[in-house]
Amino acid sequence: MMRLQVPGYELLSQADSLKYSFSGTGVNVSSALSRFGHEGYLISRLPSNPLGDAAESYLRKLGISQSLLSRGGEHLGMYFLENGFGARPSRVTYTNRQASSFNTAPEGTYDFDQIAKSIDMIHFCGITLAMNDNVRQHMKSLARAVKANGGTVVFDCNYRPAHWRDGGYAKAKPHYEEMLELADIVMMNEKDAILTLGMPTDKCEREEQLMDLIPDVARKYRISVIAGTHRFINGDNTHSLRGFIYKDQVFTFSNLLTFSVYDRIGAGDAYTSSIIHGEIEQFSPQQTVDFAAAASILAHTIVGDTPMSSVGEIFRAMTERVSDVER
Repeated sequence: MMRLQVPGYELLSQADSLKYSFSGTGVNVSSALSRFGHEGYLISRLPSNPLGDAAESYLRKLGISQSLLSRGGEHLGMYFLENGFGARPSRVTYTNRQASSFNTAPEGTYDFDQIAKSIDMIHFCGITLAMNDNVRQHMKSLARAVKANGGTVVFDCNYRPAHWRDGGYAKAKPHYEEMLELADIVMMNEKDAILTLGMPTDKCEREEQLMDLIPDVARKYRISVIAGTHRFINGDNTHSLRGFIYKDQVFTFSNLLTFSVYDRIGAGDAYTSSIIHGEIEQFSPQQTVDFAAAASILAHTIVGDTPMSSVGEIFRAMTERVSDVER
């Protein structure tokens, strides 16, 4: 997608200029894992025009392999970002998504079997699942192909009400259930279980709901790892975040971390990519969740969607306080 950001804290109706970049969950996760030393690909379709050229150039700069990209169509999905301040939250306005080259890719655009043979792990996002039936079919076909070839499937629930619209949870549920049946690693929390999957709980506190429902999700869908976060927005406009991972029938939590926010968009992708990295590198659950929480905190300090921190910078953030200028 193309991100069009209003300068400073102006409203879209006030601004007379926009800064553009390219992003999206797939871009963010692939780029972060490339930065961690893995080979990252993006499976997508870009328009056959200068806009597609600019997007491909940007992906190359992020270290993402171009080999699984295709070209066709004329449009790229876009979103406008207005930065929040104080009592006013940040706001994202989407446009042109359904007409995008990715969302209109015809049958036969992707060679699912060949892609599955060339990769070890694939990440899917619930935002993509919300697009249209054509995209959903591509997504599920590729997930099945990867599973058949012995690869690992990662699914981030990432439910967005604006994409599913009225009656969204009921519309989304069967598609989420299909993806959970195929997934090995899942990013979700208790809200996804309650609202999207319709699971009941008699617990009132979020952590109690989490510990009540997530083991049932893992057992029902035979999921190896479930991870996610709890976020709290404080009265002084700081945020607090606590990560968790459920693995081998045990919950492991990070410390509750409190921090200031410069740019929130993409911080969840930083957490997800770091959970994936921890699993690839066979970190202990505690090291994985601490690494992911620190990566997410750092992502809040960097402008733009895409995580930019290195493994070394994240490990340092896990153990050191904020210091003065590095010289």
